[in-house]
Amino acid sequence: MKTSVPSTLQTDTLIIGSGIAGVSAALRLASDSQRRITVITRAREPAESNSQYAQGGVVGRGADDAPELLVEDILRAGDSVCHRPAVEVLATEGPDLLLEVLVDRAGVAFDRDEAGSLIYGLEAAHSKRRILHVGDMTGRAIMRGLLQELAKQPNVEIITGQTAVDLLTFPHHALDPLSVYRPEVCHGVYVFDQETRQVRTILAKSTILATGGLGQIYMNTSNPPGARGDGLAMAYRAGARVANAEYIQFHPTVLHMPEATKFLISEAVRGEGGVLLTPEGEPFMARYDPQWKDLAPRDVVARAIYWEMLENGYPYVLLDIASHMQADAIRGRFPQIHARCLALDIDITERPIPVVPAAHYFCGGVLVDTWGRTSIPGLYAVGEVSCTGVHGANRLASTSLLEGLVWGDRAARHIREQPSGEAVRDNEVPPWDDSNLIYDTDPTLMQGDMQTIRNIMWHYVGLVRSEYRLNRAMRELRHLCLEIEDFYRKTRLSDGLIGLRNSVQAAMIVAGAARMNLVSRGSHYREDN
Repeated sequence: MKTSVPSTLQTDTLIIGSGIAGVSAALRLASDSQRRITVITRAREPAESNSQYAQGGVVGRGADDAPELLVEDILRAGDSVCHRPAVEVLATEGPDLLLEVLVDRAGVAFDRDEAGSLIYGLEAAHSKRRILHVGDMTGRAIMRGLLQELAKQPNVEIITGQTAVDLLTFPHHALDPLSVYRPEVCHGVYVFDQETRQVRTILAKSTILATGGLGQIYMNTSNPPGARGDGLAMAYRAGARVANAEYIQFHPTVLHMPEATKFLISEAVRGEGGVLLTPEGEPFMARYDPQWKDLAPRDVVARAIYWEMLENGYPYVLLDIASHMQADAIRGRFPQIHARCLALDIDITERPIPVVPAAHYFCGGVLVDTWGRTSIPGLYAVGEVSCTGVHGANRLASTSLLEGLVWGDRAARHIREQPSGEAVRDNEVPPWDDSNLIYDTDPTLMQGDMQTIRNIMWHYVGLVRSEYRLNRAMRELRHLCLEIEDFYRKTRLSDGLIGLRNSVQAAMIVAGAARMNLVSRGSHYREDN
């Protein structure tokens, strides 16, 4: 693992991001020993990604399960906006690939019963018990196993502390003026080295975006700090098609705490019998979904909590697992949640957990086909940054890790099947020019702008939307975007400045899509129609 790169780096395949999707792609590509694969991440440790924080689990195939049943559950949760061919790919290929890559190759020790059989859990809106988990630290276990396996591959290089600035596309970045007559192609990326504070060029025959989500553009989120929409913004600026950006899934239950990034209380808690209560101890989900109650889809549960809080002035609601599960079973099934809450003097084996909704998962993104190809040749997108069509208007619980695994693998397989073209040469692309920059980054200004973005998105483009709120959001975001872009053009780069620019761009994409869609579906709810 390296922490810096030379001024120009040539590679066969560049992967931007080191979550489950990016690492799965790298592992499949690595089996071609003649191929050079470079993985970059803005984090200091490759494991730092949304994938690592996934608690509940990953979809497998239970004993009485079938692909057709999973397809129907996904379509129902996605509220008629899912792309059925993509859903069928996930349901048919995913569970087998999970066993091949995660269990057999990466050695992920999913929970088993005393007989040694895999334990399949139940989560909201699933008709069968099909969720594999490692306690409540599934993502951490998966990423540990995958990264350990990736470290064994001699033709894979992971470079940390690298922030992608912009995709390098022809004809936009081509020095040859005749390139304007040729189709658009992605040839790599400009990247900011956080250690040297220089912008480098990485040229690649194929580039895979695996940058994750954008929860940090909201005031309350379960996402880590890096989830700020970097990949979405870069792809949008390069001209890639984006779809379903209005569909932001808000997780119903994160721990009520002051930080912007809030600790996730897994959906598996409700899957194991947890019940939502008002602060007075009254169950309320039956009023909003008489059939599924506390196991209703996430958008239904999140809005129910939102309305309970809004109409009654509650700062939070309660999630009670203590009354429905033995204390030892709670500690064994949810060790991380138990420990984290206990550190805040909340013993979940004895009393309910105070929870609120928070931005959790981006159901839209850079539009791709069933092989992860974007509308720009040479550019693939996998994981949360992409829109495969699997999730539609609302993601079914625990399908995200499986989607990242499947599309990371499929993108790699597609790249391997393509004829190896000629790489772009150094003298065909312009070096990064920072000669006219006059300002240093201003942390106070950037922090204030970021907080403004989060407030706008939470209050105007949140769980419940309206024409007036969305129009106001677009007006304020446009003005802020112009100010940030002007500052960006005159200021020496930093990771924070790059993130701020991408965040306001991502916010405008989401708000614009929400304003254009007048129909309430799934996680996009308009109170004015």
